[in-house]
Formats: sequence, structure tokens, C-alpha cells
Amino acid sequence: MGETITRAQLSEAIYQEVGLSRNESADLLELVLGEITQALLRGETVKISSFGSFSVRQKGQRIGRNPKTGDEVPILPRKVLVFRPSQLLKARIRQGHKIAPAAPTGSNNP
Repeated sequence: MGETITRAQLSEAIYQEVGLSRNESADLLELVLGEITQALLRGETVKISSFGSFSVRQKGQRIGRNPKTGDEVPILPRKVLVFRPSQLLKARIRQGHKIAPAAPTGSNNP
């Protein structure tokens, strides 16, 4: 199984690619993750072009089975987070291509 990417690693990647300070990079990452979280809490779908979409789905109550005893048990209604990858992301994963980082934009470029 592959390595796990952490917030610190994402923040460091922003620092390396965008040129913000490490603190600004961490703040930017927290801002983006916070906006995604708040949108999901409001019941909105979050679509990230060429990546995928996140949404919250309500699942109804159903009967499950305890695998050890075989006893039927009710599984209560709950909300679940759903991620649907974009067709582009699926294709890239299938082909095993690395995604090149986006070229920096803005006034920092020569």
C-alpha cells in the first residue's frame, strides 16, 4: 500500500510550488479545507474540476448482520461522505501518469 499524504506535506508542496511563506501556505491549506468542510456541512456538493466531487448522502436505516454471531441488528440512519472522481482523474490513475503541478500564476513570475 502507498504512503499517506499529510496536511504538513500538502502545506510544504504549496510552499514549494507557489512561493508563499510556510505559515501562509499552511493558512491557505486550512482555508481551503475549511471552505470544503463548511460547504459539505451546509449540504452542498463540492466539485473540483479535473479531480472530482464531494457530497454528503443520507442513508436510511437497514438491517445488518453481526458476522460473528449471525444475529440481525438494525443499522441506524446516518450521513456519509461520498467522493466521485472525475473521468480525467480516473483515466490518469488507470494509466499511472503523474500529474504535473500547475504553472504558477500571478505577479511573482518574471
